[in-house]
Amino acid sequence: MTATERKPWHGVLVAAAVPLGADLEIDLDAYAEHVAWLTANGCAGVTPNGSLGEYQTLTASERSSVVRAAVKAAAPGTRVIPGVAAYGAREAVAWIEDAAEAGCPAVMLLPPNAYRADTEAVADHYRAAARVGLPVVAYNNPIDTKVDLSPELLARLHGEGLIVAVKEFSGDVRRAYRIAELAPELDVLAGADDVTLELVLAGAPGWIAGYPNAFPRTCVQLFDAARAGDLATAVPLYRELHPLLRWDSVTEFVQAIKLSMDVVGRRGGPSRPPRLPLTDEQAGVVRAATERAVSLGYR
Repeated sequence: MTATERKPWHGVLVAAAVPLGADLEIDLDAYAEHVAWLTANGCAGVTPNGSLGEYQTLTASERSSVVRAAVKAAAPGTRVIPGVAAYGAREAVAWIEDAAEAGCPAVMLLPPNAYRADTEAVADHYRAAARVGLPVVAYNNPIDTKVDLSPELLARLHGEGLIVAVKEFSGDVRRAYRIAELAPELDVLAGADDVTLELVLAGAPGWIAGYPNAFPRTCVQLFDAARAGDLATAVPLYRELHPLLRWDSVTEFVQAIKLSMDVVGRRGGPSRPPRLPLTDEQAGVVRAATERAVSLGYR
């Protein structure tokens, strides 16, 4: 393994779903067990407090507790890179400091997510975050935040030494090539499950992923095969998984992934509002696709 491959944000990092009970309280024991299972089954680490971690609905104490539970439970040699998204830089900085105190090697940060920040506001946001001292993985999710971290802006942020990588969730795989032209040293991580193969083939050294919550070993196999250029393995796996992977790009993705977790015997449970539940028709589609994946021996 080269030094480049040892960067904490490389490999398959699972945006770990938070198990909730019927009262919508976090089951930290179940969460810790889930993190341990993910990292024991080949995942390079986890990313708590991302969108799948329902960070918008957690209290401050819950967000901090989830990070610490993940750090304690993760298998030796794996990483915990929490999301530190916030309405503004002051709050984000506090979450980065909390992550540093918990022993995390890096963090993942959205732009300000309460308003449509302009370029200078975004740059100021990441400058404040970078001053804490932990490496920052930017998270480009213009679908939800309405703020687009364009290739030009990402190159600027990287050029100032503010970010080390970007989780690219726009769905536009062409951006990987434009970013590589403008900022060759900036790592572009696969950020939307349904374009993972395309982004890995374009050079992505990591995947911040949703569906490994249900199928960690198979998703790691897919990623490793794609990185190795083994398309004979990667393409059939990707084709079979895609009916599930594409749920990562719809509003109901949290509940879709949690339903798949339930089907394979992992506790997912409900989600907190304003997360949208699945309709009966959607649930039937997810259940059937998950059961097919299980029948194929995916795990």
